[in-house]
Amino acid sequence: MQLHELVNTLGQDLKRRHGQKIHKLTLHGAFTCPNRDGTLGRGGCTFCNVASFADEQAQHLSIVQQLAARRDEVTRARRYLAYFQAYTSTYAEVEYLRAMYEEALQSADIAGLCVGTRPDCVPDAVLDLLAHYQAQGYEIWLELGLQSAHDATLRRINRGHDFAAYVDTVQRAHARGIKVCAHLIVGLPGERAMDSLVTLQRVVEQGVAGIKLHPLHVVAGSTLGKAWQAGRLSVLTQEEYVEAAVAMIQHTPPEVVYHRVSASARKPTLLAPEWCENRWSAMTAIAAELNLSGAQGCAIGRVFLNCEN
Repeated sequence: MQLHELVNTLGQDLKRRHGQKIHKLTLHGAFTCPNRDGTLGRGGCTFCNVASFADEQAQHLSIVQQLAARRDEVTRARRYLAYFQAYTSTYAEVEYLRAMYEEALQSADIAGLCVGTRPDCVPDAVLDLLAHYQAQGYEIWLELGLQSAHDATLRRINRGHDFAAYVDTVQRAHARGIKVCAHLIVGLPGERAMDSLVTLQRVVEQGVAGIKLHPLHVVAGSTLGKAWQAGRLSVLTQEEYVEAAVAMIQHTPPEVVYHRVSASARKPTLLAPEWCENRWSAMTAIAAELNLSGAQGCAIGRVFLNCEN
């Protein structure tokens, strides 16, 4: 079986509910981050170089121009979600956010918004705005970059918030009926790959509609990149990542939507691990293992491993 037959993927979920293919179009809103502009710190999280996943040149284009360019890259869909991805896409005054979000929503083929942000940058006014769009019938996802539920890890990577900040935002989002997708990184410094099972458990306990898994990428321009170049950092093998990802998927309730089960980056920005340059290798290996040992949710009820760090 293919991955989408073993995992409740976003594409599968959207097609089931909307009756057609819907693709994400990534946008750059020229936002910054409180962990970069001095509000919380400078330099950002130790793993971060936004150029590894976002087109920095896009921020000089309007939202309408970016949408037009992204449509040209997608040929298999007629409707889209506008995905504000780069940096912290709620880190601005709410009227500025309203203008930017509505510039995207004015296009008839835009079915909704995915808004990527930090758990500590989502005031009630922003949640009220997203709830307003959802009440109008738009598909709305609040994507929260949690990365780990272990506070020691969050301090180690200079995240600038704790797990309690995530819990608070999730509770306020749920009170408004807004779906939350948690971003989780497997293989962070000081964590074993299977420590991510504890993070998953805590996220599931809080209630979550979506999950996005990433292996740790060591990228040029990041603090971890310098540590890796100096020989002070080890990274996961593909086999270690696949083992952790499969365990997490199998412990995830079937109704939770996986927005991503792996991720890739390109050289020369990508320093390590080299297998992360191939977009499909880990996904293929995950699907193969799920075929052998069971699909999403099959391990629910089994005791989680004792992976506390």
